[in-house]
Amino acid sequence: MQTSAFTARVRRAFVHALAVACLLSGVAQAAEPTPVAAATTPPVTAANTAPGLSMVTFNLHHDRENWPARRKVILRELQALRPDAIALQEVIQKPNVRNQAAWLARRLGYDYQFVSTDPPGRFKRYGNALLTRRPVLARNDHLLAPLGDYRTVAHLRIDVDGRPVNVYATHLNERSDETGSRIRAEQVADLLTFIAGTAGDAPVVIAGDFNALVDAGDLSALRNQYGDSFGSVHVNNALAQVSTLNRHYYQAPSRIDHIFFQQDRLLAREAKILFDQPYAEGRWASDHYGVWTRLQFAPSPGSPAATTP
Repeated sequence: MQTSAFTARVRRAFVHALAVACLLSGVAQAAEPTPVAAATTPPVTAANTAPGLSMVTFNLHHDRENWPARRKVILRELQALRPDAIALQEVIQKPNVRNQAAWLARRLGYDYQFVSTDPPGRFKRYGNALLTRRPVLARNDHLLAPLGDYRTVAHLRIDVDGRPVNVYATHLNERSDETGSRIRAEQVADLLTFIAGTAGDAPVVIAGDFNALVDAGDLSALRNQYGDSFGSVHVNNALAQVSTLNRHYYQAPSRIDHIFFQQDRLLAREAKILFDQPYAEGRWASDHYGVWTRLQFAPSPGSPAATTP
């Protein structure tokens, strides 16, 4: 009897231990994290792999408000972006201020083209510039009519992975009255004539400070031939109404800095605003924000990319 009782106690202890073990196993399994599905890699498509170029336009605000500090901020952003081409407005050189485009180009390792109505050798020169990291195939510049407004356009034809592209940089009249509108319309007409005489068969990109909204009547001749890259990317998007005038300096928002592109040869894929945050308390890169865009070469008619949905 004692042996049977002892055996029964052992059996009960074993069953209890087995139950506890099973319970602990269930708790441990419940505590294990649910496996997370592996992230899927976006499919490779023509839309995100097709070759093209990126471009920035930016009004430098010449040498106002501590240019030595501002240029470091601008340089860092441009080094991070590494755009194929950069259009700069309000570029200045004078005693104790090296040509701003030349300074940026040297530190970026870019070629550059500077154009001014001020003759070479003058103590102070003011104008526009184009910078590029791509091989330069041709370069031109032009003084826009009416000559009394001292406006210019710079042109570079660059080699983008074996394909030529024309990039232009300009800065139009800044008056906000009817006279300013009339002058800008005249400048646009002269700009288009200059482009027709220099672009050849290569696609065209035009960037700068146009001092006019993209749908302004004074830019209508330009818009009839070229698309607005920022507006094309952000169509039906609140960002399309964004300002390129720095709200720290200007009360009324206005998108007047644009990158136009030849729509039958190029596609606008991405666009964003640059330098829209202070780099220090009350300190800004410029009184304008910059614009960056990424363009792709449009597929040739009949090519697989052109027929793929």
